[in-house]
Amino acid sequence: MRSGRSLAGMSLSRPVPWVSPVLYGAVLAAGVYAWLAGFGDTRPALFAGGLAALAGLDLLEARRHPEGTPRRQAAVLLGARIALFAAVAAADGSGLSRALFVLVPFTAYFAFGRTAAVALAVACALSLAVAGAVADPRWYANPEQVSDLLMFSVGLVLAVAMAAVAVEERRARTELAASAARVAELSAAAERNRVARDIHDDLGHHLTAVVVLLEKAAAFRELDAATADRAIADAHGSARRALGDVRRSVRTLREEGGGSFNLADALAELVEGQADDGVAVALELAGDERGHDPAALRAVYRAAQEGITNARRHARATRVTVAATLGAAGAELVVSDDGRGFAPEREGYGLLGMRERVHLAGGRVDIGAAPGGGTRLTVTIPRRTAP
Repeated sequence: MRSGRSLAGMSLSRPVPWVSPVLYGAVLAAGVYAWLAGFGDTRPALFAGGLAALAGLDLLEARRHPEGTPRRQAAVLLGARIALFAAVAAADGSGLSRALFVLVPFTAYFAFGRTAAVALAVACALSLAVAGAVADPRWYANPEQVSDLLMFSVGLVLAVAMAAVAVEERRARTELAASAARVAELSAAAERNRVARDIHDDLGHHLTAVVVLLEKAAAFRELDAATADRAIADAHGSARRALGDVRRSVRTLREEGGGSFNLADALAELVEGQADDGVAVALELAGDERGHDPAALRAVYRAAQEGITNARRHARATRVTVAATLGAAGAELVVSDDGRGFAPEREGYGLLGMRERVHLAGGRVDIGAAPGGGTRLTVTIPRRTAP
């Protein structure tokens, strides 16, 4: 539904396009039969011309206002239809043409809303009752006329109910389309955030290692050439690992799944990559990761990666301990260092991305001072069955 246009502005012919033609056809068949059989006083020219004018009016409205008829034009068209309904009913000897008046509240529902439709339905029923009383003051004692009035009233109720259902169906489709667009927007935003976290966690970690190793090489270039050469070689290794992570990230984006993930191997490789850079990293791993949610295991790995990166980049630590426990209750990671401590006001994008990732896995992150100085990062993720 376009902005600035409500459902009340939609015309009759689009929401339920088959109603009018079906009713016109039924009235035409009954009128022709009554004329051929000699029932009543049928004036075929006026009768057929009125029905043709009604069909042409519907077609013209659909072409002129394909997106919905404005209220003012809808009021004019409704008045024209009522006049044509009266002309056709007057020319029809069968009397069935009075059924055309059920289209009055039906049309009004789409153009003006429920209140106007109900009011017009009541007016149509009263008009028929008044017309019957004028023709026969004791019409209420005539079972045939009473039955006609009751059937007409039922038709009015059904017409209003059908219009209400059509309006609600259109509103539901509109809301569903809006919800789908919102979901797509949120999904795209979530994917952008995920890619941003992956870039920060992977490249940020490896580039930090490269910077530290190159600084070490520069510092030892004159004092210990072998140590400097080894630092440069380690920097090359970190750069190659960064390139491999980029390729894996691109492959993951192209594929629906991220492949199998083994937390123990990933943590061991992570810790092994910290060797000979001036920071001693120890790994403590307990428990069995089988049956744990892969998303939770990846979140634990990313948290360990971020904890080590922060210890090296910001805390100026010399020792880091990574302890991961995988139990029946869930996964827990503790990264502690002997650095200069954690300042909450310095929390940057890396920790924010880690909190988001852990939260998506159903866990929580706690950061504070470690016993004896330094920083202690704790990640707790309750166990969920792996898909």
